[in-house]
Amino acid sequence: MEFLIPILIIIFIIAICSIRQVNEYERGVLYVMGHYRKVLLPGWHVIWPIFFSFKKVDIRTKAVDVPEQEAITKDNVSVKINAVLYYNIFDSAKAINEVESFNYAVSQLSQTTMRNAVGAVTLDELLSEREKISDQICTIIDKATDPWGIKVENVELKDVALPEEMKRVIAKVAEAEREKQAVITKSKGELESANNLAEASAVMASSPGALHLRTLATLNDLSSDQSNTIIFAIPIEVLRAFESFDASKVANAVNKLTNKE
Repeated sequence: MEFLIPILIIIFIIAICSIRQVNEYERGVLYVMGHYRKVLLPGWHVIWPIFFSFKKVDIRTKAVDVPEQEAITKDNVSVKINAVLYYNIFDSAKAINEVESFNYAVSQLSQTTMRNAVGAVTLDELLSEREKISDQICTIIDKATDPWGIKVENVELKDVALPEEMKRVIAKVAEAEREKQAVITKSKGELESANNLAEASAVMASSPGALHLRTLATLNDLSSDQSNTIIFAIPIEVLRAFESFDASKVANAVNKLTNKE
């Protein structure tokens, strides 16, 4: 009886030390004598030493910063890209049993897949369709990690670094495109101005005194600033009035006035 008490105390201490807690955001992979037995849910579990062992797996979404990778696009342009990958574990047993280090494996797989994806597109596609390329990379990685019990939620390309020479070329292309748009816009404005002037001239031509009134209005606007030099323009109607005079009659009138003098 005296030997039973120390044994019970030892068993009690071992039982207390064998209690393992699995948090809500974790799962435990239980092994019995080295063989996989089951996945432990959140709570307290008794893991007897020597015969039992278990590993905790964090099932929360993880963010993997993919290091900067140098790749060559489809049109032979060297670029440097980096990205961030988000994934979680949906099968803890596979994540432990099927791959040695799932975090390292996902990181290496994402680097290789990213370089291959960039090599399959041109530089313009990489810059303008970044979201589409990110979705393609996410789909490829998710398909490869599915046997590992890992779900890839999203892949975001953070930055695309171009060589300095390529930056200057792109800047020149953008400048030329802006100049092209400026010339087109200016020509459209001149076309609209010409059409408006044509309509205005047609309206003035239909009213005999319209041009004269417009001339007087222009002179009134110019007279508000004393520093301007005003050149009076003779309306076309006045010149047309002189056309109606007979040149011979004007000469006879001038001769008569000369003889009277």
